[in-house]
Amino acid sequence: MKDSKYIYLDNAATTPMDPKVIEEVIKHFNETYGNSSSLHSAGQKAGQTLLKSREIIASLINAHRDDIFFTSSGTEADNIAIFGVASKNKERGNHIITTTVEHHAVENPYKQLEKKGFEVTFLPVDQFGLINLNDLNNAIKDKTILISIMFANNEIGTIEPVKEIGAIAKKNDVIFHTDAVQAFGKVPIDVIDMNIDLLSASAHKLYGPKGVGMLYIRGKGARKGWGKYIEPIMFGGGHEREMRPSTVNVPGIAGFAKAVELAKEELEKEAARQTKLRNKIIKWVIDNIEDSFLNGHPTQRLPNNVNLGFKYIEGESIVLDLDMEGIATSTGSACSSQSLEPSHVLTAIGLKPEEAHGSLRVTLGRFTTEKEVDYFLEKLPGVIDRLRKMSPLKKGVKYMFDKSSDTEHHH
Repeated sequence: MKDSKYIYLDNAATTPMDPKVIEEVIKHFNETYGNSSSLHSAGQKAGQTLLKSREIIASLINAHRDDIFFTSSGTEADNIAIFGVASKNKERGNHIITTTVEHHAVENPYKQLEKKGFEVTFLPVDQFGLINLNDLNNAIKDKTILISIMFANNEIGTIEPVKEIGAIAKKNDVIFHTDAVQAFGKVPIDVIDMNIDLLSASAHKLYGPKGVGMLYIRGKGARKGWGKYIEPIMFGGGHEREMRPSTVNVPGIAGFAKAVELAKEELEKEAARQTKLRNKIIKWVIDNIEDSFLNGHPTQRLPNNVNLGFKYIEGESIVLDLDMEGIATSTGSACSSQSLEPSHVLTAIGLKPEEAHGSLRVTLGRFTTEKEVDYFLEKLPGVIDRLRKMSPLKKGVKYMFDKSSDTEHHH
């Protein structure tokens, strides 16, 4: 079924590359092959491309170009930020504050730090996925060195009160890191106004190439300005001012910059267009499919994110059935094929495990049309209906499963 009619509604997982970005990457593969650290003109040409890319990407978040450090991914940027701050500030303190709804690229590094004797406070969230600013204030101690809270949630789309968090961090002289992988290029971000010290982002979430990410480190553009916050966790040659050694992926970075340029041009218009489609889906489903509900904040959410819960059925089944109809979505329960654990995000907002398992994440993109949304809404009720008819979870059936029936939950 995966032909040109295939409808892609999983843009939070990754986005298709914009044709203009592909063109830019190919151009640099052909022309900019020098090592950006080399002294000859081929190397200098690569260096110029890097400089220009840094400027473009910095401009999206009101940063200084020298505060942008290129990485291979958002995950790597998160890891450098977290372990770099922990290592640099361990004499000052060992307490870190984060939330119960972070992406695994943030959550798992903190679990590693806990093993090394750091104390990590995981702030709870309300039923919409928002932290409570009083909880944050009360969690800060003398030995708190880092507050790390995502900009917007990858599963339920909720946007956290980032500016207020930044103000609290600044007032208490605590470093503030935000994983902005989902928000970058979709909503306005200003690192100065929001008091963000460290910010992670990734190219492939905004129609750029995979394998390229970046970490913003507030350093006021000074050559080693970042040294105030963080120390390197990787060591090698002098690339990226010794913060992230490794020969730089110039074509990929040029593609990232092109993607940012396009996102910047279209940000307001695209946000409005996608918000309209997002709201259309939410309203239609809640009005037309019984026992359905929205996960995440009704308005304070990413323009492209819809996360719906359907009682009595499992998200994985919905995803597989929609795929057979030629529509790509994902499950809000983010189950790995090996695990039946419900999503930590959905249980954190108060869903029971069986409710969390019945969730569907639909994420729109630049190339999503209203016609595609209508096709999705046309196909969804039949899928839900069919699955509920087969479901042992549906009303009136007392559903208990022991270990032996775990296998039935695998698809």
